Amino acid sequence: MKKFDAIVVGAGTGGCMTAKTLAEAGLEVCLIDRKRREDIGEKVCGDAIGTHHFDDLGLEYPKGEELESRVSGVKIYSPDLETVFKIRSERFYGLILNRRLFGQGLLRQAIDAGATLLDSTHVMEPIFREGFVVGVSARKVQTETRTQLQAKVVVDASGYTAVLRNKLPPEMGIEQNIRGEDVEACYREIREIKEPFPEPEFCDIYLELSITPGGYHWIFPEGKNRVNVGLGVAMDPGFPNPKNRLYQRVLTKPLFKGSRVLTGGAWYDPTRRPLDCMVGNGVVLVGDAACQVNPIHGGGIGSSMMGGKTAAQTIVEALENDDVSPEGLWQYNVRYMRVCGAKHAGLDIFRMFLLRGLSNDDLNYGMKYRVVTEEDIFKVSMGEDLHLHIAEKTRRALRGVGKLSMLRRLRDTANLLKIMKALYMNYPASPDGLSEWKKKTQKLMETARERLGKKPLS
Repeated sequence: MKKFDAIVVGAGTGGCMTAKTLAEAGLEVCLIDRKRREDIGEKVCGDAIGTHHFDDLGLEYPKGEELESRVSGVKIYSPDLETVFKIRSERFYGLILNRRLFGQGLLRQAIDAGATLLDSTHVMEPIFREGFVVGVSARKVQTETRTQLQAKVVVDASGYTAVLRNKLPPEMGIEQNIRGEDVEACYREIREIKEPFPEPEFCDIYLELSITPGGYHWIFPEGKNRVNVGLGVAMDPGFPNPKNRLYQRVLTKPLFKGSRVLTGGAWYDPTRRPLDCMVGNGVVLVGDAACQVNPIHGGGIGSSMMGGKTAAQTIVEALENDDVSPEGLWQYNVRYMRVCGAKHAGLDIFRMFLLRGLSNDDLNYGMKYRVVTEEDIFKVSMGEDLHLHIAEKTRRALRGVGKLSMLRRLRDTANLLKIMKALYMNYPASPDGLSEWKKKTQKLMETARERLGKKPLS
């Protein structure tokens, strides 16, 4: 049985960053992916990321063929299309990636650092010994040849499918079942359009709940005559087929007349706060497997890379201390919650308000009369609190005379968001405090669902 210091399952952005950081620290690392090496990086997603993620990670910005285009901001359209919020900042801008080439670049960095790649290899299950994950059982996709690999610690970076997480014993205390309302079923296509995309410096986001219940649809520019167009819907009971919705309600826009499909596909996005615990005996979760995704827009490239780097740094320390128990790996939870988790937990509350608690009429009214403002959305998206001072509350109350219930929910959102972020910033320093902390977060989420939750569409 081949032995490594660490095995990383999944060569996406989170997995590659984990393997790269571990290998740079001198560890013997095995990176496994079921795709062929030349296909790694090919993923159906929105392809967008803010430059601040690269600043936080200390990485160079993508350039050359890895970069499709730069955008300076986002336009958010009200359901009736009468109000458009333009959200931009001089502090950073957005990048539209060539997802495959960007992924290939991260993979090269991991391999150049010393990681061993096993491509075209399907990981079937973890191997346990005395309650610890000590390796994985895998098979080659083409030959069906089975193999077992051993490691001191195993990282599940396998994405939404979470091939290892879903086979961990309940006593490890790691969540396995993600609520349907916390998952977006998505479909997108890259299309060549006849006319140049209007205002290519902006990504377009449309809030229209009758088309995308619990989600939104988007059109992102990828060069002069190409766009990434898609949508996501919350996986509530009876949720609509996202591909059908795209063809019936979005691709009928004049922009797409005479356009042609270059590529397309579907995926699932866990749009919620991170898992309460992302470590167990000999195992660590990174990326979509740990729900490290922005709950509002579903972007996970930057946060998965941060998860990978943070996980790897903690694994190095754990191996130096010869302790890969939850106690030895616990600082990964603490560090990630402070860097990304608290922000995403707050955004989970804001998602409850914006995409689950409002109707189309509410959104039209709120955007038109600035009950919810561009500044609100920008500040919350960057991890800040939603501040409603007395004078501002009075002005919004006057603007929201016809929608006092929405104003009350906005006030509740601001309060709950602040409390939730504080809980995550004070994540327990050891496993001993997890049970009590989880009770508080679960109670807060129940309160948020009750006060801000799903309303009838209109």
